[in-house]
Amino acid sequence: MNILFTICGRAGSKGFKNKNLKKLNGIPLVYYTLSVIGLYMDRHMENQVTVALNTDSKELQQLIKEQNIIDNVILVNRKEDLASDVAAKVGVIQDTFFQCREKVDFDVIVDLDITSPMRRLCDIEAAIDGLLSDQSCDLVYSVVPARRSPYFNMVEKKDNYYRKICSSMYTARQQAPASYELNASIYAYSSRFLAGTIDKTILDYNCGIVVMPDYLVLDIDSEEDFEMMELLFGHFAKNDKGLQEVVQIIQK
Repeated sequence: MNILFTICGRAGSKGFKNKNLKKLNGIPLVYYTLSVIGLYMDRHMENQVTVALNTDSKELQQLIKEQNIIDNVILVNRKEDLASDVAAKVGVIQDTFFQCREKVDFDVIVDLDITSPMRRLCDIEAAIDGLLSDQSCDLVYSVVPARRSPYFNMVEKKDNYYRKICSSMYTARQQAPASYELNASIYAYSSRFLAGTIDKTILDYNCGIVVMPDYLVLDIDSEEDFEMMELLFGHFAKNDKGLQEVVQIIQK
């Protein structure tokens, strides 16, 4: 099986300046992503793995050149029309796929977000397996169990007052259907899906999920997020063997 892992990070960030270049506990964020890809390559030598970085950041490209976790990372220059604040990330992933498939016919494309590094090898394996198990599935993304339910205790403004997002008669959260939050960490796409026209948000297509523990919910979009991530990653890595493996690869 041929797998393309994409890493996408543009230069700068209005919400949190240069967040893709930050060091988490002294280690560049992007190295956590490379590390878990390296783990996948070691455990699944039966698969052909290609890794590509799509960016317009010279600094991020330099970080990739300086590392020795993964050899031959393909550098794809971010197109100007895909570098705006409103450009959908799936367009960047799709462009990376188109440029890389000239040499390889990929079966699965897995995007790993730089700013959501708290992921384990088992999470990636589950996403890929979930995608391959359903031929009608367009993509599988990672989620965590929601701490709030749109049927019970999440509200929005309707007709000048605030009401539940999803109308219901539930009196207890336990009665409501299970809800999940995307944690922006893993997206596994079928090549069929990326090769076609994508004219809706990805959540409007045939999606599957891989459920990760709720303590892996955080992604970095502010200075406060980053501070919490440093504390949480260091804490949970002490007891989570999957996170420990990621850190050990970097340290080696």
